[in-house]
Amino acid sequence: MKRKYILPLFLIFQIIILKIIPFFPETVEAFYSNGIYPIISNFSRIIFGWIPFSIGDILYFILILLAIKWFWNNRSRSFGRKLNWKNQLLSVLSVISIFHFFFYFLWAVNYHRVPLFEKMKIERDYSDADLLDFTQKIIAKTNEIHSEITQNDSLKVVFPYSKEVAFVKNMDGYKALGTQYPFFAYSNLSIKKSLFSLPLTYMGFGGYLNPFTNEAQVNYLMPMHNFPTTSCHEMAHQMGYASESECNFIGFLASVHNNDLYFKYSGYSFALRYCLNNWYIRNEKLYTQLLKTVHPGILKNYAESREFWRQYETPIEKGFHFFYDHYLKLNQQKDGMYSYSKFVNLLVNYYHNKPL
Repeated sequence: MKRKYILPLFLIFQIIILKIIPFFPETVEAFYSNGIYPIISNFSRIIFGWIPFSIGDILYFILILLAIKWFWNNRSRSFGRKLNWKNQLLSVLSVISIFHFFFYFLWAVNYHRVPLFEKMKIERDYSDADLLDFTQKIIAKTNEIHSEITQNDSLKVVFPYSKEVAFVKNMDGYKALGTQYPFFAYSNLSIKKSLFSLPLTYMGFGGYLNPFTNEAQVNYLMPMHNFPTTSCHEMAHQMGYASESECNFIGFLASVHNNDLYFKYSGYSFALRYCLNNWYIRNEKLYTQLLKTVHPGILKNYAESREFWRQYETPIEKGFHFFYDHYLKLNQQKDGMYSYSKFVNLLVNYYHNKPL
């Protein structure tokens, strides 16, 4: 067999394997998520975590430049009719095959691990009465934390820490959470302000995990009251949790387990916003009634976030959300972009018999 066919055929083999492994989540959990992956991820975080800027972003930038150069060179050749499209297609498939392998081997096999619902023995479904009870509780808790910080229910919370300090303080929440649940223990901090924060903002994203360097990337332009929980969400991805709803849940838990009130506020206000949005879809009249019980200062923080994201709204955002929605659906998250809000299911049922 000619060498040029090996990597494209290897890509087909990978796709077949990825169609099979979803039927064996316990095997993935035992041998990959709790076996190979922790070794890979901790090694990567030790190697790259001490560097103050994002190596992963620089790697992506170089790859984008190389791709542009490749397309430009082949565009020039095509005018001279010297381009062999068969060989070029095989070359492209070979590159895709290599990246596809490392993407899944270094991180993305975690999409097929045992769901957190099963791991923590949390029910999947809840009633409107359950959601209402939880929403009222979290409104009271968020109002309480807000009052402790501002001493005035009409003032928005202003975060007092730098982003670098926030990254380090996230470890306090994960340390407390890991004491209660060892499978949420986090070590070897490697979280960075993304060099692509402006493009991320236009795409409508608060951060991402670079699977090749295991660096958690956070959009440093976003409002600071969202920052702790968003960065804790990306840290959850580093630990091998691929589901967006699960990472929202873990990020929330890490924030509210932090002793710092500002981090607690970030977590509780984050969860409250999802609950309120859920009611807006289910029952707009009840949503309006619930909104009246939320401190005006909290609503000012929400308005700050809405205004921030609104000023960057473009068709680009819709395009990337469409792409990411289909990407998630291809990777065991059948609800696509809506899977982010599915963490309300985890919240409501986790706290069913627990105090906030």
